[in-house]
Amino acid sequence: MLNPSMGRTDATQSSANETQSRKADHLRVCLEDDVEFRETTSGLEAYHFTHTCLPDLNRDEIDISTTFLNKALAAPILISSMTGGTDLAKRINCRLAAIAQQYHLAMGVGSQRVAIENPAVADTFAIRAIAPDALLFANLGAVQLNYRYGIDECIKAVEILEADALILHLNPLQEAVQAKGDTNFRGLLDKIAIVCDTLPVPVIAKEVGNGISAVMADKLIAAGVAAIDVAGAGGTSWAKVEGRRAQDPKQRRLGATFADWGIPTADCITGLRHIAPFTPLIASGGLRNGLDIAKAIALGADLAGLALPFLQAANESETALHTLVDILKAEITTALFCTGTATLAQLKRSDALAKRT
Repeated sequence: MLNPSMGRTDATQSSANETQSRKADHLRVCLEDDVEFRETTSGLEAYHFTHTCLPDLNRDEIDISTTFLNKALAAPILISSMTGGTDLAKRINCRLAAIAQQYHLAMGVGSQRVAIENPAVADTFAIRAIAPDALLFANLGAVQLNYRYGIDECIKAVEILEADALILHLNPLQEAVQAKGDTNFRGLLDKIAIVCDTLPVPVIAKEVGNGISAVMADKLIAAGVAAIDVAGAGGTSWAKVEGRRAQDPKQRRLGATFADWGIPTADCITGLRHIAPFTPLIASGGLRNGLDIAKAIALGADLAGLALPFLQAANESETALHTLVDILKAEITTALFCTGTATLAQLKRSDALAKRT
């Protein structure tokens, strides 16, 4: 007779192997293929700053520091959640963590489901020793709460990273396109509320590139999330990524059909700020430079997340990462200088940003 526990162990190992293989595919596809939105943009290009030809400022005294979830940051930059679970992912996460520590930035990691299923790869996420002072976000898919995950797995993800907060990411489109995706999202809001009420660190709700509307944000805030990362359309299309790696022609077609699906990031920011002016807000999705970051801050974001630019730089070299962060900081500072604002708070309060007509 088959040993039931042995069957469960085999199934768990099979799931862990599939998850790890998927992580490797994600890195490969993102680094080698064109997986960005083509028709849908972040919406930030629809806005422009009014130039101030005589700023009453010394550029060297401009301050782009901020705080998020009560932790001081030298710049409003989040190294967005990307990867983990493979040797390449470990190298990338370690390089990113060193940059987060040196420049006092925030950083998230990719979904830690692979480490929950296979503790042997937990060290690919264990970056606290490299970034002892950084603001670090653990990460699990919210849908896993419908697939036998609960508070214990959430706590484990936080413990692996020694994280300051837990991201619960929301990715219905990605799961729909992904082969064998987890698509039972029924009743998740109540389960998210339980995690928010129980977990000893704050919970951040995050999309993965298709956006969070004001209506959905309102429900998530009511459920108890401490912050929201809108992760709008305009950057990496995870429908496109999953379509590219799919073997099934139907899944490939789905990925192509929905490659540009989502709410532009700028619309997510303004919509959320209309209904929740004080909720900590991360803007990500298609941000590619410091000017995009400045626009997101001026629209009401508190932090701006970038993924693909950091992934590409981290894959190249540590030097490339240093160069990227230095450029981003210079671009943010220049935007403040040329709008006559000395701090991020002043930029938010100003009327320097206008929508193009």
